[in-house]
Amino acid sequence: MGERSDDERWAAVALRQAGFREPDLSDFILSPAFVDTSIALASLGLCEARLQADARWPWIVLIPRVAGAREIADLTVDDRGRLMEEITGAGAAVRAMGEALGRSAEKLNVGLLGNITPQLHAHVVGRRADDAAWPGPVWGVGEAVAYGPEALERALEAARQALK
Repeated sequence: MGERSDDERWAAVALRQAGFREPDLSDFILSPAFVDTSIALASLGLCEARLQADARWPWIVLIPRVAGAREIADLTVDDRGRLMEEITGAGAAVRAMGEALGRSAEKLNVGLLGNITPQLHAHVVGRRADDAAWPGPVWGVGEAVAYGPEALERALEAARQALK
C-alpha cells in the first residue's frame, strides 16, 4: 500500500468527525510551515515541541503527533488531557527561556488558532509589558527577528532542560 497524500490525511479527519474511525493514525507529518519557522526542541509524549524562530518572545509551539488533526476534537479525551499537561510544561520552558535570555516572562499566552496553518498546534508565548506587541497579540506584529547563535543556544538549552 502506498503513502497517502496530505489531502488524504486531512480527509481522514473529516471522516472521523462524521463518526467514521480510521484504523491507522501513525503516519503523522509535520507541516512544512513549522519546519520553516521553528526549531526542533523535543519529542514529548504527545507533541513535537519546537522553538518559534522569533527572538522577540520566548515562544514554543506544540504539535500533537496525530495524523490529520486540525481541532482539539480530533484528539481522544486522554490526548486532550495530555495536551494540557504538555502546554503547562511548555509554559515552564518558556519561562526558563525568558530567564536565560534576561527577559523573564510576566505572563504566558496560550493560543490554538490554526487560521494560517491548519494542523493542530498550540502556541505558548512569554509576554512582558515592554514587548513589541503588548498588550495585543503577537501575530502580525512586525517581522520575526532571528536569534543570534549564543542566544539561540541559551534558549534551546533552557527550554530542553525545563521540558525533561
